[in-house]
Amino acid sequence: METENDTQISEFHLLGLSEDPELQPLIFGLFLSMYLITVSGNLLLILAVSSDSQLHTPMYFFLANLSFADICFTSTTIPKMLWNIQTQSKVITYVGCITQIYFYLLFAGWDDFLLTVMAYDRFVAICHPLHYMVIMNPQVCGLLVLMSCIISALNSLLQSLMVLRLSFCTGMEIPHFFCELNQVVERACSDTFVNNMVLYFTTVLLGGGPLAGILYSYSKIVSSIRGISSAQGKYKAFSTCASHLSVVSLFYCTVLGVYLSSAGTQSSQASAVDSVMYTVVTPMLNPFIYSLRNRDIKRALKKILGFPVM
Repeated sequence: METENDTQISEFHLLGLSEDPELQPLIFGLFLSMYLITVSGNLLLILAVSSDSQLHTPMYFFLANLSFADICFTSTTIPKMLWNIQTQSKVITYVGCITQIYFYLLFAGWDDFLLTVMAYDRFVAICHPLHYMVIMNPQVCGLLVLMSCIISALNSLLQSLMVLRLSFCTGMEIPHFFCELNQVVERACSDTFVNNMVLYFTTVLLGGGPLAGILYSYSKIVSSIRGISSAQGKYKAFSTCASHLSVVSLFYCTVLGVYLSSAGTQSSQASAVDSVMYTVVTPMLNPFIYSLRNRDIKRALKKILGFPVM
């Protein structure tokens, strides 16, 4: 009576980006460098916002939270990947895999909601400038961040509990560098119909909803900017949105690109390589996008790093 093969297993094996032993040192060095750049870049941004009183505004408050979410987002996957390469192990425990799924979805969803909140902030600033500080008061800003985190946490909890109900066979290999939800569900021995339905529904609701909110906000912003008579006024209004629009475009284009490309190919390993774009590259680039075009951020960073401020 071999019933153990259909019960919960104790571990999974993450195959990573490549099984070639000669590539492992290169992958380790590359991802360690990107992880350090991501953490240090976003930490500097948080320090710049918290240390400069001129940056204590709703826009920079949301930006600091986005940087914190990006640090946590990459920290759920990359350290474990680096540890496995260093120890030449592919093992992640069952509990560790479920935990990784929970926190990965939590911070990915929080990132998405924060981008929507930041779009709403820009909408209020440009379309209702006289009432901006009244509408975006500290209590409202704190509530928006808190609600974004709570909704994302509830979704990640739901998805994690849905995985817990599944049974897995022994010796399960995941062709990814972390426990990606779709990959884990696909490898269950039990029926996954309910899991897939819940996943599709929440993806449409919690993925499409924020995107619709961002598009609606920017449609109103564009209409408002078109009504500005002076070219200088239009440029100033648009420049406040340029960095956020760049980050939104990068986030959604990479996510959609990964899932559309994975839908058109049978290679799970190729999907793992593609997912590096939104799990590692996007959080790494965000602080650079916001700091390079923003004079206030650059001034605050110069103060922190000890450079003379012009």
